[in-house]
Amino acid sequence: MTLSQAPEATAKTTVDAADVARFSALAAEWWDENGKFRPLHKFNPVRLAYIREKALARFSRDGTARRPFEGLRLLDIGCGGGLLCEPMARLGFAVTGADASEKNIRTAAAHAAEGSLAIDYRATTAEALAEAGEKFDVILNMEVVEHVADIGLFMGSCAAMLKPGGMMIVATLNRTFKAWALAIVGAEYVLGWLPRGTHEWAKFVTPGELRSALTSGGLEVADLTGIAYNPLADQWRRSTDTDVNYLMTAAKAA
Repeated sequence: MTLSQAPEATAKTTVDAADVARFSALAAEWWDENGKFRPLHKFNPVRLAYIREKALARFSRDGTARRPFEGLRLLDIGCGGGLLCEPMARLGFAVTGADASEKNIRTAAAHAAEGSLAIDYRATTAEALAEAGEKFDVILNMEVVEHVADIGLFMGSCAAMLKPGGMMIVATLNRTFKAWALAIVGAEYVLGWLPRGTHEWAKFVTPGELRSALTSGGLEVADLTGIAYNPLADQWRRSTDTDVNYLMTAAKAA
């Protein structure tokens, strides 16, 4: 083979093949509230309330309306089985759910069809959507950044897809000893809430690192909120403690 015939370098990707395979193997269990994704089902109410509150304020919508977000387009990147896509669709958003796992997408699409929900599910990546010129008013980036292979490419691709005046909400895990002890040792090995190997501590993201990635994408961080688990109430609640789980909201100038 001559030098002129050499293949091009492999394109950059955000996909961590091992993580995609891990979640694909669990695809059939997404909607089992007592199965492997029980922690996400318990986590969902606090996430949904936060998303609704921030979107109502950002777009000056009527919180008493049944479908307050009609006319707005939303992307749930790394949507899994659609646990957030479905309630977002019921609130009036035109929802696109994207995931690198085809098995996850098939599970999500089948469940949405059972509920007669029109959700645009795609087995694709953030960089592919950005390259295609897709644009959204809201991007949900929930429990994804700690699983991607290239956080800079991932966050840059997401930021590029946000419309002027749009908002992105990111939920992830802080890279602290406390997060290692609770989210990995406690949740995976002691309590068995999650399959062992679900998380890799080195890929957790500090609020400072996330803020830097968002501002590099031309966004302005508007809110940082911690999420903490109350074992007595068996509930997740908003907190000032960002040492383990946290939510960050950022917006693009109009």
